[in-house]
Amino acid sequence: MTASERDGSRLHLLVDTHTLIWMVEEAPRLGVQTAEALNRAGWENRIAVSAITPWEIALLVSKGRLQLGSDVMQWIREALAKPGVQLAPLEPEIAVASTRLPWEMHPDPADRILVATARHLGATLVTADGALLELAGKGYFRAMDATV
Repeated sequence: MTASERDGSRLHLLVDTHTLIWMVEEAPRLGVQTAEALNRAGWENRIAVSAITPWEIALLVSKGRLQLGSDVMQWIREALAKPGVQLAPLEPEIAVASTRLPWEMHPDPADRILVATARHLGATLVTADGALLELAGKGYFRAMDATV
């Protein structure tokens, strides 16, 4: 991975669900370098949010595993209205590709769709998920650690 790929200066960034939450909430768990890369990407309209992410956020709220400062639908609308943030649709190619990843991966459908979306868009997945970072480290897709 080149320095420009590491800092997100040229690539589209696909944010994992927790990364979007940390970004919107300005959570300290989001690394300084990652926050800077997301800020730059935002000004250049290069932040993508998978269509599965609003579902995952709403599911976490419904199960009581996540609390937001406002109604979940309002929170999602506001998150998607942030500068440079674009919703990446769940196209049929992404849905099918998520079932045909050319390596072994855990069965979590949201993670599989995130990875397939990143590959489809040629984007770098911004995540703190150790399993996803390990797969990216093997060269299957690009990722950056959200905690850096």
